[in-house]
Amino acid sequence: MARVLGIDIGGTGMKAAPVDTATGELVADRERILTPHPAVPDSMAAVFAQLTKHFEWTGPVGATFPAVVKGGVARTAANIDRSWIGTDVAKTFARASGCDVTVVNDADAAGVAEMEFGAGKGRQGVVMMVTLGTGIGTALFVDGRMVPNTELGHIMMGKKEAEARASDAVRQRLDLSWGKWAKRLDAYLLELERLLSPDLFILGGGVSKQHDKFIPRLTTHAAVVAAGLLNEAGIVGAAVFTDRAGNATPATSWNA
Repeated sequence: MARVLGIDIGGTGMKAAPVDTATGELVADRERILTPHPAVPDSMAAVFAQLTKHFEWTGPVGATFPAVVKGGVARTAANIDRSWIGTDVAKTFARASGCDVTVVNDADAAGVAEMEFGAGKGRQGVVMMVTLGTGIGTALFVDGRMVPNTELGHIMMGKKEAEARASDAVRQRLDLSWGKWAKRLDAYLLELERLLSPDLFILGGGVSKQHDKFIPRLTTHAAVVAAGLLNEAGIVGAAVFTDRAGNATPATSWNA
């Protein structure tokens, strides 16, 4: 049984748990620590190391990161400090923890988990994972193959980015009713549908636990479902991505 420590790094919290990558199940209770502010490399690396020490972990670690990530290096910075841009995230966390670290875009990791074990399992066509939290993340799959680093939460809706209008953080900050927030979310999904014609939207993030309060209000032609792994998708996806990337066995279809 392959076990990898998954660490899901968000703008609000950093949470971790060891994952059985064959089943997608957490094999210990999740540990969560608030993301430090400012979210600069040194302070975030210290929390990363704290999470690995909590589990007395010395094996491989898969970590999500809220940025475009290429070769372990952050090319953007969403809801974290801009000093991360150009920083080798994988090496920074590896030095702090003493572990072998693989880093993947946070929404891509959630999408991997859903395609392997959740609402996207076995689905062909165009599948769009949308994570709703501090910001909005997206992961795009075409016939099971991932198109990495889409970052479509940053498309413009009027004069603002989509995540500045329709993220769950905006809902909470403005104390929007479910109906008012659903209208904002619906407008965003309809724009994605106009551009990409997906067959399925999978909505994740902590708010997905309350999907019955907003999904029935959405009007897209594409089917819309809640993430099967709910808020654990990032942890699971980071671990699974790391395990598949490190094995010589044939890659799963999403790992293009």
